[in-house]
Amino acid sequence: MSNAPDIDPETQVDTTGHEWDGIKELNNPLPRWWLWSFYLCIIWGVGYTIAYPAWPMVNSATAGLLGYSTRAEVAEDIALVEAANGPINARLTAAELTEVSGDAELMQYATSAGGAVFRTWCAQCHGSGAAGAVGYPNLLDDDWLWGGDIESIHDTIAHGIRNDEDLDSRYSQMPVFGEILEEPEILSVVQYVKSLSGTPDNAALVTAGEEVYLDNCSACHGDEGLGDIYQGAPNLADAIWLYGGDTDTLIETVTYSRFGVMPPWQGRLSEAEVRAVSLYVHSRGGGQ
Repeated sequence: MSNAPDIDPETQVDTTGHEWDGIKELNNPLPRWWLWSFYLCIIWGVGYTIAYPAWPMVNSATAGLLGYSTRAEVAEDIALVEAANGPINARLTAAELTEVSGDAELMQYATSAGGAVFRTWCAQCHGSGAAGAVGYPNLLDDDWLWGGDIESIHDTIAHGIRNDEDLDSRYSQMPVFGEILEEPEILSVVQYVKSLSGTPDNAALVTAGEEVYLDNCSACHGDEGLGDIYQGAPNLADAIWLYGGDTDTLIETVTYSRFGVMPPWQGRLSEAEVRAVSLYVHSRGGGQ
């Protein structure tokens, strides 16, 4: 095995020793300009990782000598916007909620800001258009568990529903009637409830179901099934259902109960933001 260079006879340049079908690869040096560019890129890359955040560690990345942070940059931009909106947010916070609609400039700002808050924090449950979903109320209709006037909406958003974080949270609890009633009683009361909106499957069970309803359900939902906003008891006579109004779903609701939870937004959002999103929801068409 020889260590002598393999010189190409035509170019007089040594080869790499590789050969494909009689074709040899010349061992030409890289162009000087490319080589120096490559070295400069390495130097620049090392300098960049020293100057800026770069290397991931256990809990964070290296900070960099310049202390640059995209989070700090965004926070600075947010602070500038908040400072610019400070005066009108102060007006919104100080105004009576029932009187904001009379101030065109303030109402326009509130609905615009409230729309942004809604799309950021509320759309995940209530939908981007506020039409709701199964278990999440439609905010466009006039069916309100806890009242649809602007002040009631504000209280609901500020304190939430059935949560353990806010002592002023809206709170009600439907009994688990599967532990109280027999199966025939549940079947009959479901037919009675369906009859309130004119859709019973078995009319023969309605009369018996009315007796069960009056004994067990009317205290919250009312004798006529119209509900009670002070207890968060839904109207059962308007054919608007939070979890569904078919027979199987109603049997499940009566048997096992429902217990939806909404977090309190007071503290998570500023008072101006809570007011803005309250006014936005109220303006969607279903506010009372």
